[in-house]
Amino acid sequence: MLASFATLLVFQCLGEGITFALKLPIPGPVVGMLLLFFSLVAYPPLLEKVEATASELLRHLSLLFVPAGVGIVAAAGQVKGHWMTVILAVAVSTLLTLAVTATVTRAVMNWQKRREATLGEPDEAKKDGKEDGHA
Repeated sequence: MLASFATLLVFQCLGEGITFALKLPIPGPVVGMLLLFFSLVAYPPLLEKVEATASELLRHLSLLFVPAGVGIVAAAGQVKGHWMTVILAVAVSTLLTLAVTATVTRAVMNWQKRREATLGEPDEAKKDGKEDGHA
């Protein structure tokens, strides 16, 4: 478990280093997560090594939000006169996130429909037993 935790930390540190070196406007842990994702795609046995530790971390994910909450409370004094701006920013970013999620979901659903049409019979027909000739 320690080795897999160290692996996850290495990816986070790599992300931080890349973000710092290239002066990217993306958080280092996000870059590290992308590196981890591409590593898992390229080398599937890595999944077996980090899965248990990652699952355990996800189980206790709420604890990882405590420092962020403390930071928000500590910075609340600096935001005193800007509450409307903060509320507007949260609302706009939430709506933007919903719009992007809906667009990506629609694109994936269309891609799946095209793929099913190209490959042949849709999955629903197979689930209904139509592939056996039992209609």
